[in-house]
Amino acid sequence: MYVWLLDNAWVVWLAVFLLLAIIEMISLDLYFIMLGVGALGGVSVALLGGEFWMQVVVFSVVSLLMIMLVRPIALRHLRKDPEGLRTNVDRLIGEDALVLEPTSRMNGRAKIGGETWSARTEDEVALQPGTYGSVVRIDGATAYITLRTKIPGLD
Repeated sequence: MYVWLLDNAWVVWLAVFLLLAIIEMISLDLYFIMLGVGALGGVSVALLGGEFWMQVVVFSVVSLLMIMLVRPIALRHLRKDPEGLRTNVDRLIGEDALVLEPTSRMNGRAKIGGETWSARTEDEVALQPGTYGSVVRIDGATAYITLRTKIPGLD
C-alpha cells in the first residue's frame, strides 16, 4: 500500500486539492484555495517523477507564495465596491418619505421606497400625514426624517 501511494502520489495530491477546494467553498477565506494551488504544484512534480520530499517542498513554497503574494491582491479586488454604491438601508438615506401618520420625535409611520417604516422626526417639527420628508438616517427599524419643502417629482 505504501509503495502504491509513493508511485501514485499525484492521486493523493489531487485528492488533497479537491478536499481543499471543497473547504474553500464553505469558508470563502481564500486560504484553502491557495493551499489547493500548492497541491496542484505537488501533482505536477509527482507527474514529472519527482521524489516525495520534492513534492512537499513545491507544495509548501507554492502555497506560501500564493498566500503572501496572490491572496492580498485577490482580496483587494473582491472587496472593492463601485464608487458611490450604497446597499441595504444605506440606500434609503436621502430618499423621500411619505408621512402616513402624525410623526414626531416620539413616534410615527412613513412610506419609504414602497415600504412602511416606523418613523421619527430628526428635529422638533411634527409632520402631518400626506406631507413628504427626507430620510436623514436609519437606526434599527426606525427612519429619522426631516420636512421636505419641495414635492417629489415637481422639484
